[in-house]
Amino acid sequence: MGQCGVISSKTVLVFLNLFFWAAAGILCYIGAYVFITYDDYDHFFEDIYTLIPAMVIIAVGTLLFVIGFIGCCATIRESRCGLVTFSAVLLLVFATEVVVVVLGYIYRAKVEAVVNHSIQKVYNEYKGTNTDAPSRAIDYVQRQLHCCGIHNYSDWMNTYWFIESKNNSVPLSCCKPTISNCTGALMRPGDLYPEGCEALVVKKLKDIMLYVILAALTFAAIQMLGLLCACVVLCRRGHDPAYELLVSRGIDA
Repeated sequence: MGQCGVISSKTVLVFLNLFFWAAAGILCYIGAYVFITYDDYDHFFEDIYTLIPAMVIIAVGTLLFVIGFIGCCATIRESRCGLVTFSAVLLLVFATEVVVVVLGYIYRAKVEAVVNHSIQKVYNEYKGTNTDAPSRAIDYVQRQLHCCGIHNYSDWMNTYWFIESKNNSVPLSCCKPTISNCTGALMRPGDLYPEGCEALVVKKLKDIMLYVILAALTFAAIQMLGLLCACVVLCRRGHDPAYELLVSRGIDA
């Protein structure tokens, strides 16, 4: 009965290690996606909100690849040293993912306040040229999120760009793609996106952070299963002489 439990644990460990390799690629993809997406919105919040979650989750993905390699070798060879190393690294990654979850909740709660504080400043820096970073950021956000202005298109009337241009229009990035020959004129509000960008930017960033939190929680739960299986094999090997004999014969064979 005990041997059956060990064999089951070893089988689960082998499949988990193969899964860890796949998970490593998934986490690195998620980290890169977060990093790239946040980079498109970096004018609306501090850089720390970009770097920490993305870099940590990429580091976790890299560690998972190492864990998968160590775990497969240790499980197949039934190496006590390898299983101890596997368990230690797995525990380290689990602790890191707990940190990711905590940071995710903290940063997710701060997103709205940070965006509210910075978005007016970004809109006031708009100059309408592709060479200007704030202008590119605003045009990108308005096109991607289908929004115009902070709360609605009328917010553009309070910006320096609108006052200086004196053409009574908003940027072309406010125009709906289904409208041909749209000039951004305020006289034709039906041509413009009716929703403001502030709420949509906040929602986008919160959704991304939620994906990070859910991914970290999911993989942390699976890693706990791997840690439990490794402990079963280690404990059985250390306390059951019959199992030690079985392993020795298997190696000699």
